[in-house]
Amino acid sequence: MERKWWKEAVVYQIYPRSFKDSNGDGIGDLRGIISKLDYLKELGVDVIWLSPVYKSPNDDNGYDISDYRDIMDEFGTMEDWEEMIEEMHKRGIKLVMDLVVNHTSDEHPWFIESRKSKDNPYRDYYIWRPGKEGKEPNNWEACFSGSAWEYDETTGEYYLHLFSKKQPDLNWENPKVRQEVYDMMKFWLDKGVDGFRMDVINMISKVPGLPDGEVQEGKKYASGSKYFMNGPRVHEFLQEMNREVLSKYDIMTVGETPGVTPKDGILYTDPSRHELNMVFQFEHVDLDSGPGGKWDIRPWTLADLKKTMTKWQKELEGKGWNSLYLNNHDQPRAVSRFGDDGKYRVESAKMLGTFLHMMQGTPYIYQGEELGMTNVRFPSIKDYRDIETLNMYKERVEEYGEDPQAILEKIYYKGRDNARTPMQWDDSEHAGFTDGTPWIQVNPNYQEINAKAAMEDPNSVFHYYKKLIQLRKQHDIIVYGTYDLILEDDPYIYAYTRTFENEKLVVITNFSSETPVFRLPEDITYTTKELLISNYDVREDEDLHEIRLRPWEARVYKLQ
Repeated sequence: MERKWWKEAVVYQIYPRSFKDSNGDGIGDLRGIISKLDYLKELGVDVIWLSPVYKSPNDDNGYDISDYRDIMDEFGTMEDWEEMIEEMHKRGIKLVMDLVVNHTSDEHPWFIESRKSKDNPYRDYYIWRPGKEGKEPNNWEACFSGSAWEYDETTGEYYLHLFSKKQPDLNWENPKVRQEVYDMMKFWLDKGVDGFRMDVINMISKVPGLPDGEVQEGKKYASGSKYFMNGPRVHEFLQEMNREVLSKYDIMTVGETPGVTPKDGILYTDPSRHELNMVFQFEHVDLDSGPGGKWDIRPWTLADLKKTMTKWQKELEGKGWNSLYLNNHDQPRAVSRFGDDGKYRVESAKMLGTFLHMMQGTPYIYQGEELGMTNVRFPSIKDYRDIETLNMYKERVEEYGEDPQAILEKIYYKGRDNARTPMQWDDSEHAGFTDGTPWIQVNPNYQEINAKAAMEDPNSVFHYYKKLIQLRKQHDIIVYGTYDLILEDDPYIYAYTRTFENEKLVVITNFSSETPVFRLPEDITYTTKELLISNYDVREDEDLHEIRLRPWEARVYKLQ
């Protein structure tokens, strides 16, 4: 297997708005990030993925960009950004920027021109269509509720927006659009950026004719996803991007690709195809979504988690590369979703970290994950800020007459603001995030869960993550070993091996508050064993053949 720095790296995602505020306006900023780089150096991460900091009216917290070559005023200036990347590089930390090129803001100069007239040179930068029988051009639903089309009176046509109506989709069929994107990418790479995380990159190619989707019973609009996810020209576009830009730099690329299977994953990440290094797949974070989508919540099962993770590990083996994550700015907190954020918060947060970081792929840590930060339960919808959450609540409560409390319960479990409450730095007011009033409230548990307390406690989640990151640097097997699931049918234990040359790792994790017995399969033999990491004290002489696991216990043994 080919060695690459991005395979060996651990990535830390910063959601800048919620990370650290330096000037008291209640919004995290670039100078705030600079002030916390030593903390990230101490944790040991190699790469920072920074969510968008470009000029934006902030309809979708920066994922609606009005100028790709400038910095949002709330975050600082281009000089601040230049100082930030310089300070990162001084500490041996690389910077991956968010690339948001499926859509722009409706305040981007291209769109302002595009809507002026049907023969404007920029008209074809976006996807415009006449209405059909006095209605939208097709029946697609936007990802943030409602129609995916917005009527524009100036020219009497509709434009497509797969997200909010302030996020018109770019027309990738137009070679000029693609060239603009490549030029902008080079602009940032020449400034020293070490790669891109590409927002919904598998939506850039739409099926010609934009056919109607099937409307589910009781719904007004249909999912059009099969006509815009992994579309007919997406690989052609990415190969062109690779040829024109990516191949000319030693960088890391990861595509956000909802709706991909491992087969698709290989098409995007097989090095011989010259597209991307890795993708974010969504299968494991959709395990608790029913047929009605994200808000149709059903319990996930360990059997399904094993099946999904194993499928991705095995099918990409030797062909592509996995990205490993349990949470990000769009997902609820991992410890609240997959662990126990009450009595066993610390143990289960460590267990989840072990489970993930010992797999093959590049691990991603979302800010606060290394502290075991949890979901939040705000009392009122007025406390929430996320456009997806607010639109869904309005639609369900006002249009469909559903029970407001029942909808809040869904938000408590799945809402994106769970991940967006401010980073908990210490136990002072607003968790040390700001001297002002935070743009969204801090999770009330910050007095107990914060970075200062975690760094002072040798048994904290922080110090455990630090050790996980160090182990990855010390043992090639963690990066390059092959993965095999063991104890497939155990209802509580997720265990697997990693194999590399003459070494084997056995990774044992208990996904429950029960105390199941782990039994080593008979075909796994060894002469020596070494305990690499565990989230409880373990006796050196303990027999590996039969272990009574404690609640949410994790252990990793190296066998020879």
